[in-house]
Amino acid sequence: MGDLSHRRKLGVLAICCMSLFIVGLDSTIVNLALPSIRRDLDASVSSLQWTIDAYTLVLASLLMLAGSTADRIGRRRTFQTGLVLFSLGSLLCGIATNAALLIVFRMLQAVGGSMLNPVAMSIITNTFTEPKERARAIGVWGGVVGLSMAVGPMVGGLLVESVGWRSIFWMNVPVGAVALVLTALFVPESRAARARRIDPVGQLLVILLLASLTFGIIESPNQGLSSPLIIGAFTLAVLSLVTLIWYEQRREEPLLDLRFFRSAPFSGATLTAISGFAALAGFLFLNSLYLQEVRGLSPLHAGLLTLPMAAMTAGFAPVSGWIVSTRGPRLPLLVAGAGLTLSALLLTGMTAQTPVAQLVLAYVVFGIGFGMLNAPITNAAVSGMPRSQAGVAAAVASTSRQVGASLGVAVIGSVVTAQISGPFETGFAAASHLGWWIIFGCGLIVIALGVLTTGRWARATASAVSVDFLEESLVKTA
Repeated sequence: MGDLSHRRKLGVLAICCMSLFIVGLDSTIVNLALPSIRRDLDASVSSLQWTIDAYTLVLASLLMLAGSTADRIGRRRTFQTGLVLFSLGSLLCGIATNAALLIVFRMLQAVGGSMLNPVAMSIITNTFTEPKERARAIGVWGGVVGLSMAVGPMVGGLLVESVGWRSIFWMNVPVGAVALVLTALFVPESRAARARRIDPVGQLLVILLLASLTFGIIESPNQGLSSPLIIGAFTLAVLSLVTLIWYEQRREEPLLDLRFFRSAPFSGATLTAISGFAALAGFLFLNSLYLQEVRGLSPLHAGLLTLPMAAMTAGFAPVSGWIVSTRGPRLPLLVAGAGLTLSALLLTGMTAQTPVAQLVLAYVVFGIGFGMLNAPITNAAVSGMPRSQAGVAAAVASTSRQVGASLGVAVIGSVVTAQISGPFETGFAAASHLGWWIIFGCGLIVIALGVLTTGRWARATASAVSVDFLEESLVKTA
């Protein structure tokens, strides 16, 4: 793709950013619409959890498969398939008549979503071949993430309040259709010179692990921890994990190369992504229900009130990238962890009368913390990795973000649900205190990992892993 004109390259970037924008909007807007969905479909809290987690679980399970499939059969073809499935899933979500159907259609939406962002990034890196122009393109890509988060609360609140929650899904359809046509016209096809083998057994084990673990966490308040169904779910999760580790160690090209985890920066990036995105997902879930169900705010006013958080995230993301490139990942990770911790601490005593100024301060601090988080995660994931493995390492980090989001909603939602006594509207604020303490703990984990995985010892472990992969590559080519 290196011989494309500059104008066409910019067109390819714009098309890829369209997909990122609608997927980014989706996560923010759906959280804002949860109270309306609860009332309209008479949905339980666990159904609301599944509305979020059905999407993130499927996304997390299929991200790496989508990347390898695109490398094998063609990136443009995979990207177009993703647009079709995401748009179709969005259309069906908009006409769902009950919570169960909404959850199923969210899963279809996620199958399409798994083929969009990672494949779009691959298209961008193969379109912009010069290092400087590639860096600028990736910078634009990161800016679109911030933009989608910044406008999401306002756009979502406006749509939910004026048209209804179904409109947040319908808006994806025309955007997806336009992106589909433009992709056919302007995005050239590309494939990897040597695509990784598909690992169906590993893929199935990952799905079983994530699905059974999340099911056990979400449904345990309703079924009880001693229920055979919940015990069976957690047992299946443990067996899936043990089998996955055993099986992947014996494959020549595993879905998940366990040698990556010998690198302290990589392992730290994985745990940081899980902790940080669990905090974000829990924050969005609790805050949306609190502002609308407890405080009685309209969707638009709830969205506007949380706008400072999104604005800080968008503003500090590029600052974090600059600090990482000049001083390394430690400082952004420490600031990120401190922001998540302090903001959660401000909300651990939340009541129906908590001053708005205190809420806004917590939102600003959280936004600063989360804005500083993404750049060091990606940097640490690929730090010291040979170039041939950098893409896979980044894909694992992306998967970890989605796993964290799923666990955040599952764990925090279930803990809070179990604490509610009396009517939802009057009992939710007090019940949410434990949820905010969990987010506080996630922030502490980010701080600890920022210290432990960015020093000399950690860099040495990353170098050792890099040498291991390099020696293996030399043996194969000899």
